[in-house]
Amino acid sequence: MTHRTRLPTRIKGPGALVTGGSRGLGLFLARHLVERGCVVTIAARDAAELERAAQQLREETGATVHVAVCDVRDRAAVAAMMREVQERDGLDIVIANAGVIQVAPVEAIGDKEFTDAMDTMFHGALNTSLEALPHLRASRGRLGLIGSVGGLLGVPHLLPYSCAKAAVGALAEGLHAETAASGVSVTAVHPGLMRTGSHRQAEFGGDTSAEFGWFSTAAGAPLLSMDADRAARRIVDAVIQRRARLVLTAPAKAAQLAHGVAPGLTTRLSGVVARLLPSASGPGPLRQGAEAGEPRNPLARRIRAWGSARNDRAVAEANQREPGPRTSS
Repeated sequence: MTHRTRLPTRIKGPGALVTGGSRGLGLFLARHLVERGCVVTIAARDAAELERAAQQLREETGATVHVAVCDVRDRAAVAAMMREVQERDGLDIVIANAGVIQVAPVEAIGDKEFTDAMDTMFHGALNTSLEALPHLRASRGRLGLIGSVGGLLGVPHLLPYSCAKAAVGALAEGLHAETAASGVSVTAVHPGLMRTGSHRQAEFGGDTSAEFGWFSTAAGAPLLSMDADRAARRIVDAVIQRRARLVLTAPAKAAQLAHGVAPGLTTRLSGVVARLLPSASGPGPLRQGAEAGEPRNPLARRIRAWGSARNDRAVAEANQREPGPRTSS
């Protein structure tokens, strides 16, 4: 480990907390924090899912892993969790990762989906940040906020997600500036598509099978998506190194550059992409990916099977076996 990635030396290791840590990217992040000698607490809403994830980590690493059942939308609950972790392990690293993914044309959803996304991703990150900062100031610690390439530009059929992640990105940049003098670092992380098995937990509206088909294909396609374990390693390195910003995957970097240089053209191109996506079938209840069904078209089914094969293999490793509560990435 280089000097840039060295963590505070303690008898029982630096204390780290990952919200949304029971599955997906959060679970991969916890693995890499454990490998760096941290005493890790993973937090999420579902107690059974948390215990499965913690047991998986303990068996893989032999390390101490704690769990915290917490709804990050509830600031009082987040404050209590932070106090408990601080008293038991200390708080040196906090990564706010809890999130939801809703995939649907805007005609198939309403303001509830936007509110749910903002409550979980933005207010969840805000609550986590505000309650962690007093502890992190004392330890001169590190805070990581997981945004997305979807927060760097508006993505068709992912508008609630894009809006919430854009707010997370702005929060991370503002906090980085305001906390620098106190010795706390805040890292804004903007991943592109990753193979985390999240297509099973994401929610789909409109033509649910068609939406599931394109999203799961893109999320697993080799040239579009990134191995989640490699992504998590780079994210943990960036947080430890106190980097201000990390954008992952070549397509995400290209999209960020294009939007920065020619935002109008990029928006028009997004309109072209939107025309290729499934059309709305009217508002209705969202369905999780594990229940959305395969695309009806045989060719679309074959393309999905090819594109999502790597993502499907990540399901067990990322603890995405069963549909669960809607607060994990």
